[in-house]
Amino acid sequence: MYDQDRNGRPAYGYGSASALENEMTLSAYVGKIMRRVFGKMTLGLLLTAIISMLVASNQALIITMVQHSWMMWGLIIAEFAVVLVLSARINKMQATTATLLFYLYALLTGITLTPIFFVYSGAAIVKTFFITAGTFGIMATYGYMTRKDLSRMGSILFMVLIGLIVVSIVNIFMHSSMLDWIISLVGVAVFIGLTAWDTQKIKQMAAETVGEENVSKVATIGALELYLDFINLFLYLLRIFGGNRN
Repeated sequence: MYDQDRNGRPAYGYGSASALENEMTLSAYVGKIMRRVFGKMTLGLLLTAIISMLVASNQALIITMVQHSWMMWGLIIAEFAVVLVLSARINKMQATTATLLFYLYALLTGITLTPIFFVYSGAAIVKTFFITAGTFGIMATYGYMTRKDLSRMGSILFMVLIGLIVVSIVNIFMHSSMLDWIISLVGVAVFIGLTAWDTQKIKQMAAETVGEENVSKVATIGALELYLDFINLFLYLLRIFGGNRN
């Protein structure tokens, strides 16, 4: 069991144990929470992949979705709603509810990602997935291990992301292939950086969290943030490496 400070957080240099002992204990505690974060994120990605492939293989369902475009828009709106509710109200909801909402979001994303199977070849999707996994793993490891404060970089990347969203919306009407290529490159750079920043931020949150209920909530919100980083990085890379289209 780890020592605790006056606020109940895992001690770092408190109590009768040495500072080194406390640091090692805190590191093990944080590592345990981070494993739960990455575990939930991985399960979310698996759920997304399975649902997406199942929907893509159901021709009747695909035809229905094509004929009724409002269904896809409804799913996209539902995705945004789930993220907003989870991000804004996670501290007020039960940990189990938060977890279920995260997996609901992963399920909805699996359905809305189905079109990629009709735009890109299976080989391109698999190749891009492994490129994404490797890049994500390297940057998450860096974010976890580095002692450099990435918060300033994260703030800049967030502002760039907002600009990227605006430019992407504008390009829907412009249909500029050159701008689309630039957006893809910038998007990859942004989510590579955000992966490292979010990992560091979640690690800091884990170090300040006590109580099974709160730990579970941190694992859920952390999994959601990293899940979003992975999915967006994958989609931007797919636009670059998708190459062979069906």
